[in-house]
Amino acid sequence: MSRFSTVTISNIGATITGKTPSSDSPEDFGSEFPFVTPSEPFGQKYIEKTERHLSKEGVKKLKGKLLPPESVMVTCIGSAMGKIAMTRVPSITNQQINTIVVSDKHSPAYVYYTLLNNYKLLRNAAGGSTALPLLNKSDFDLLTLIIHSNKEEQQKIADVLSVLDAKIDCNNRINAELEAMAKTLYDYWFVQFDFPFDFAQGKPDAICKPYKSSGGKMVYNPILKREIPVGWKDGTLDNLGQIVGGSTPSTKNPANFTANGTPWITPNDLSNNQGNKFITRGAQDVSNEGFKDSSLKKYPAGTVLLSSRAPIGYMAIARTEVTTNQGFKSFTPTNGFSTAFIYYTVKNSLKAITQYASGSTFKEVSASVLKTVKISLPEPKVVDQFSKSVELIFKRQDLLEQENQHLTQLRDWLLPMLMNGQVTVK
Repeated sequence: MSRFSTVTISNIGATITGKTPSSDSPEDFGSEFPFVTPSEPFGQKYIEKTERHLSKEGVKKLKGKLLPPESVMVTCIGSAMGKIAMTRVPSITNQQINTIVVSDKHSPAYVYYTLLNNYKLLRNAAGGSTALPLLNKSDFDLLTLIIHSNKEEQQKIADVLSVLDAKIDCNNRINAELEAMAKTLYDYWFVQFDFPFDFAQGKPDAICKPYKSSGGKMVYNPILKREIPVGWKDGTLDNLGQIVGGSTPSTKNPANFTANGTPWITPNDLSNNQGNKFITRGAQDVSNEGFKDSSLKKYPAGTVLLSSRAPIGYMAIARTEVTTNQGFKSFTPTNGFSTAFIYYTVKNSLKAITQYASGSTFKEVSASVLKTVKISLPEPKVVDQFSKSVELIFKRQDLLEQENQHLTQLRDWLLPMLMNGQVTVK
């Protein structure tokens, strides 16, 4: 018997295309069931925490759409098409995702890795326009895959790759906890105004009492229309640092781009980087010729990148010197505020930023608009103390993200060799 079989996706399991509840039925949304869309972090194996959830009522209305754990989800429209993830808990997806509920004849994890290894096949099978590729359910079901015939062999291969993904998942969970700690600290200090303060010395101190709840003096600020600690000021996002944009060199000249130039970041790169705080490079680098062609500028490590259109609100911190396309309004720390403080202050202002977005074709936020978003400006000593408090958290997150990049590269190197039988598992 051959070690390999040629099968269509319909032979592997049942395909379910998701659906979005009506916006006229807010009761369909709740907290019980993860509602997965292509904007979730499909770069990781499992998706269990999502931006929105459905209620039991909403799931009842979507008959036959509830996915069991270990289902394999595939994004099937747009620039994100062909991304793969699995459900860890019962979930619902929107209509932009086709999901395979794998039959008991196959290993779900093996099917996940098989599709991960067939990314180009998924992309090439798409119909629709170049701008909006689409892989519908009927075409998806007819896609042909070459798989190992024996389920036990499938599982052995999946187990090897799953060890690497388990370590990646563990690192992601540690980073999520670290992020929650740093964000809580920011909120505690700069939203609730309970930064630690030595009242005897009249200065912030990491081991002293919380300012506001211990009776620290607050004053009403008419610009911000709220009370802030005495000595603090009102300002705008413009006070955080220099707000910079970017541009795109002419794609008609291949010499404008290179494999080993200056990292050139696009909003799509930030979309692919979701779940990470830092970014090193995007899909392409720009050459010296590209800089001259489009008057690009280099931004230092520590620059806080903010996508300002298509979509608005993706963020990352530049790990190295980078440049960006025109879909950004980024912040270079030039006014004495740390990268950490800028990062959380901008993130904390995203609701206001998106409300100010305008445009007929797609929403965009301009630098002039960002300069009107009001914020409170703490005393420098408070910011310095906060920056020192989260410095080790940021360093640890950075190291774990880089470790995950190496683990991912190792997994992706092993993946095709395991799938085609070049490497076997005993």
